[in-house]
Amino acid sequence: MEESLENSSLLSQIHAEFGGENVDIRTFSPLTLAYIGDAIFEIIIRTLIVEKGQRATDTLHRHTTKIVCAQTQAKLIDAVYEKLTKEEQDIYRRGKNTKIHSSAKNASLVDYRKATGLEALCGYLFLKMNTARILQIVRQAIEIAQIEL
Repeated sequence: MEESLENSSLLSQIHAEFGGENVDIRTFSPLTLAYIGDAIFEIIIRTLIVEKGQRATDTLHRHTTKIVCAQTQAKLIDAVYEKLTKEEQDIYRRGKNTKIHSSAKNASLVDYRKATGLEALCGYLFLKMNTARILQIVRQAIEIAQIEL
């Protein structure tokens, strides 16, 4: 059992360890998808930054927040939008166009909506157990937008 879990997705490992069902993610609201997608996106960025070398945690945090902020996320999704599949573009648009119940703290509403769309896409792909696609999108976006990690 352990050997098969090593090569399975994080979500399937969570289900195996804690129980749980595969639910129909098409029923999830875009904000629910964005909620989980925000965490997935941040863990990817944190991992990339930590693997660049040992630094003080406050430096790691400052660098991470520059990338996971709405402005940078908007720049990232703008860089790869045309490379998304039709399904991915639809999920992104649903997230971007959903009624947002909070206000953007340090971002324009346009950037905040784009960031929500990106997070919804990450959440959707994670719940579909397609982590490889999330990583591909993030890698392409970082390269095209020339974001320094």
